[in-house]
Amino acid sequence: MRAVDPRKLSRRDFAKTSALAAAAAALLPGSKLAAQEPAPPPAGPKLPAASAAEAESRYQLILARRGSRLSPAQKTELHKAVLELQQGLDEIRAFVLENADEPALVLQPRPPRGK
Repeated sequence: MRAVDPRKLSRRDFAKTSALAAAAAALLPGSKLAAQEPAPPPAGPKLPAASAAEAESRYQLILARRGSRLSPAQKTELHKAVLELQQGLDEIRAFVLENADEPALVLQPRPPRGK
């Protein structure tokens, strides 16, 4: 097998490399694969009761729509992500804005260069 330049990877070289990686993974003993699995993620942030209920209802809605396509590990990671996003949403909601406050960024389009 010839050396592959990472900047010029052909479809054929990619297919060969992928096939070799899949074969190598299939040949590993189960104990080695189990040892490489990541540890379960830590629990999400602590939220007030109303926020936790909102996050839980959002999580249940996602599971109802897409839950059959997710593995248990993905569901755990999804639950953690929903809790973290809820914490950020609570921080945004807590920021007080007045009606006269202007946006922080204003779009100032430039004409195309070269004309």
